Amino acid sequence: MALGTESLLRLRKALLSNKLYLAILVVVTIITIIRISIPKRSIYQKDTKTITGIIESIKKDQEKITLVIKGKEKIIAYYDNPKLSKIEAGYKVRITGKINSIDETTTKNIFSYKKYLERQNIFYTFTINKIKVISTKTSIFYKIKNAITRRIERISLSSKYLKTFLLGDKSYLKKEVVNSYQEIGISHLFALSGMHVSVLAGIIMYLLKQLGLEENKVYLISSGSLLLFLFIVGFKHSIFRAVLFFILFGVNKLYYLYIKPYQLFIVVLGITLLVDPNSIFNQAFLYSFSISLGLLLFIDKMKTIKKRILLIMYTSLISFIISLPITLYYFYQINLLSIIYNIFYIPLITFIVFPLVLITFIFPLFDGLLYIFLNILEKSAYYLNTIELSKILFFKGPFIIYVIYIIMVIICLYGLYKNKKLLVIPLIILLIMHYSYPKVIKNSFVTFLDVGQGDSSLIYLNNKVTLIDTGGKLFDDKHNISNNITIPYLKSLGKNKIETLILTHGDADHMGEAINLVNNTKIEKVIFNCGRYNYLEKELIKVLNRKKIKYYSCIKELNVDNNKLYFLQTKDYSNENDNSNVIYTELDGYKFMLMGDASVTTEKEILSKYNLPDIDVLKVGHHGSNTSSSKEFINAIKPKNSIISVGKKNRYGHPNKEVLENLKYSKIYRTDIDGSIMFKIKNNKLRVGTCSP
Repeated sequence: MALGTESLLRLRKALLSNKLYLAILVVVTIITIIRISIPKRSIYQKDTKTITGIIESIKKDQEKITLVIKGKEKIIAYYDNPKLSKIEAGYKVRITGKINSIDETTTKNIFSYKKYLERQNIFYTFTINKIKVISTKTSIFYKIKNAITRRIERISLSSKYLKTFLLGDKSYLKKEVVNSYQEIGISHLFALSGMHVSVLAGIIMYLLKQLGLEENKVYLISSGSLLLFLFIVGFKHSIFRAVLFFILFGVNKLYYLYIKPYQLFIVVLGITLLVDPNSIFNQAFLYSFSISLGLLLFIDKMKTIKKRILLIMYTSLISFIISLPITLYYFYQINLLSIIYNIFYIPLITFIVFPLVLITFIFPLFDGLLYIFLNILEKSAYYLNTIELSKILFFKGPFIIYVIYIIMVIICLYGLYKNKKLLVIPLIILLIMHYSYPKVIKNSFVTFLDVGQGDSSLIYLNNKVTLIDTGGKLFDDKHNISNNITIPYLKSLGKNKIETLILTHGDADHMGEAINLVNNTKIEKVIFNCGRYNYLEKELIKVLNRKKIKYYSCIKELNVDNNKLYFLQTKDYSNENDNSNVIYTELDGYKFMLMGDASVTTEKEILSKYNLPDIDVLKVGHHGSNTSSSKEFINAIKPKNSIISVGKKNRYGHPNKEVLENLKYSKIYRTDIDGSIMFKIKNNKLRVGTCSP
């Protein structure tokens, strides 16, 4: 008996040793690095036409149904029949159609959907032509999930937020709503996390205790309920962490192991990474684990704060500092007022909105009341998002910068814990240096953005941006180049505005995104080409007048930070393409020429008016169409590098073989092959970088 007691004491001593948890951390880190370094390949082949599997989740909208199907591996399948209603999660189905590769991003610093899916072990999407239900037998878990989904869909006003909080699916929220939450720094409150698990666990435990159940049974039933919740929301990282921590905390308490919370947390971290090493790339995982661990380390300090408002402020400050490297790495932006915003939003969502979500799910008559609070959330977020002074943008730096940020954050937190306020200064200095770098260091480059079958070129001169054309997919109003490519790329440069937007002409593939861009970022002035305004240009001018943005047309030259852009085409033709702005500029001795959609007619006029030098970089006219880039013109300007902005497998057959032949002595870059192409002038040398898909 004594031996048993002695062994138990040794076990407890070992479990309390920080060396044990440090060893766990080191071993798990090594295993994780090895596992994520091993390349993974899909089990499916590129010619796969039939897949059989279990439907894990279903999303329906007005245009299509999106299914996540687990067959040999997970795959996302799209069915262009939103009225299909005889399928539910858990059904076994056979789908027939076409398997699709997932395109890699072709612009630097832009979110990669391909990598995002690959880290979930999803390598293809699938276009369904036919779907057949093989079996409707589902497990009890899927039955519960389907019942919850059906009940939520019967709640009219607040169903989107019920899906967000109860199913962990934010995809039903409007993108502008999600963006406003993100911009003001409260989006973490809408991702299922430990906060929601704590509230849910607290409610369950309270009800069980009111029934007079013993503590061990309370923890057992609560743990089972949370595991069910974990399954329903699809094993999301933040919920997995919170549920696992709750279970281990219960074991620790019931068996008097006296393991410290942060030690338990390291165990949870280790288990999570062993289950899914790709978690390390997940934003929710990084936010959830770093903030939770940081707050656990500060728990003793927080216990000394008596006033609730001060505790919320302190918690918000610590969370803001801890999450700083993650926020800067992924979003390039911080909102200084987010610390204050959270003082209002944390109690609102924790103690009003989320409990009301649970109540509304059980008693739908509370839907109207919940909707009132949700309106307050959305409208207040929209308003606060208009306060631009609190937002600070940082350029996307090399990875080492964010490693230094982590070190500075640790030093800062240590200083706060030990009341050594001077240790906060290194982090502040780093932030100032990071923010100031692009404003102090001179930098010049031109990026030809891959916008599909369209044009968009960005000239960056010493922290000033000139955008020539916006792109715009023809016949597809819902394609959003601005929000998906242009604005994120601008932010990665540390810019939230465009000094000058130049539109070469009024075709949709050159200016189709102009209104969207004007509505979503700051623009100082807009330059139009010569000739009469067409319908698209008139619609844009209405927006410019409303926003009081200056605009000009048919100018001859433009000063940009001691550089001049010359507009070579100032005649008024009856043809929109011939009226294209043709722009010539010299950057640090290198000559650039951008042709818009100018045709052979315009080229002849330009050759007759100007004695053009040899061109270093030519943006080829009209996407490589045979209406432009005549042999006479190309021989006259002798371009060393030629850019053809063109969409993959476009229906126009661009670029034309004759044009490619005319350019055979030039180094040709194509956006459909090379992605976005950057010409950077460094140490008086022209360097080329591509972003091939």
